Amino acid sequence: MSVVTRFAPSPTGYLHVGGARTALYSWLYAKSQGGEFVLRIEDTDIERSTEQAKQAILDGMQWLGLNWDKGPYLQTERFDRYKELIQQLLNEGKAYKCFMSAEELDKIREEQKLRGEKPRYPGTWRDRTDHPEGESFAVRFKNPLDGKVIINDHIRGKIEISNTELDDLIIQRSDGTPTYNFCVVVDDWDMGITHVVRGEDHINNTPRQINILEALGAPIPHYAHVSMILGDDGKKLSKRHGAVSVMQYRDDGFLPHAVLNYLVRLGWAHGDQEIFTLDEMIEHFSLDAIGQSASAFNTEKLIWLNQHYMKSLPVDEVSAHARWHFEEQNINLTDGPALEDVIAIQADRVKTLKEMAQISGYFYEDFANFEEKAAKKHLRPVARIPLETVNDKLQAIVDWNPENIQRAINQTADELDIGMGKVGMPLRVAVTGGGNSPSLDLTLNLIEKEKVAQRIAKALTFIANRENS
Repeated sequence: MSVVTRFAPSPTGYLHVGGARTALYSWLYAKSQGGEFVLRIEDTDIERSTEQAKQAILDGMQWLGLNWDKGPYLQTERFDRYKELIQQLLNEGKAYKCFMSAEELDKIREEQKLRGEKPRYPGTWRDRTDHPEGESFAVRFKNPLDGKVIINDHIRGKIEISNTELDDLIIQRSDGTPTYNFCVVVDDWDMGITHVVRGEDHINNTPRQINILEALGAPIPHYAHVSMILGDDGKKLSKRHGAVSVMQYRDDGFLPHAVLNYLVRLGWAHGDQEIFTLDEMIEHFSLDAIGQSASAFNTEKLIWLNQHYMKSLPVDEVSAHARWHFEEQNINLTDGPALEDVIAIQADRVKTLKEMAQISGYFYEDFANFEEKAAKKHLRPVARIPLETVNDKLQAIVDWNPENIQRAINQTADELDIGMGKVGMPLRVAVTGGGNSPSLDLTLNLIEKEKVAQRIAKALTFIANRENS
């Protein structure tokens, strides 16, 4: 059997962390079995579905690199198929027209609650043929009245649900639109889905869908219901725990490699291994190795992974993602060093790509002002002679490279008989605008010699004004 999995989000919001993990597990299983991965957009909730949300899902999937083999399919483009099969079930007596109004059903359910019963549709129209002409109706599926549904879940083991617990599900609303549970069944059948990986909140839907599949004579896929993701406080993951949208993690400066590596470990394990390449995930992934317990999201762990990938990935891969953040900071990368060179000396100093862009602007553009605290401490009158001296030596360099830059700084300290910090810190503030940067030899090497001279001159003017004030 050729494995086919699917990810089927509703376009009513962004691609959230839980959905992304489900998509990743489905994708990995398909790839690990040499199968296919299908993307389906379940947009039957027309009132809540939006083009913006649909695009957010596609953007999130593409950013994560979870490319689909088929799709994206839209359910709203398949209404004719659903209606054809609904009519088939009506013709075969496996579904029926229900003329009960919403108000009448609500009243029945309230009465059931008062009696301590489970609210459910009582099957009023199940066998009636006295259909009133001209009145709107819903179509309900005739759920079996006896027996049970058995689900051999890859994560939860054997699940049994008695058919007496299930009422007759609406499969077509009174406005003629098909409902979620029916569309899912038809789609999974038509698209040859062999394995359904989805959240545990769908467990109640699964027996209903299996009964519909059997009524249609369709094969039953394998199921794996994944536990929810909790915040680090043990409560359901929400915005109060930080970003929950996949693209928010992109905006916050995380690499997709880090997000994928983190998500795959939220419920799945391969021994004690923490860091996985995508190929390793595919090689080792198994549905049966997914745990049943809910997983707690830990942002600090994600940050640790992000730092690991910023330092360990090929620099051109990091720069492909970092470029977006520099552009978001309105930094013109055409007037300065190669971005790859900046990443190489900044990657181990920051937590995110966004932070890297925020502290690296001085490589590409002049700054308007020095950081107040750094200037107050290091651009004092005592720093004037060291700055003038090191500037002369720097400008005398013919071959502008880290070794010669460091030599000029060392010679200045020796010549003036002062500590390295008395030269280095004023120079750092003068050239970068602040008190933090990679080592000066590497930092200055990525800034043009003429620009270094201009910035030192600006610092000397600042010192002069301070002396005269």
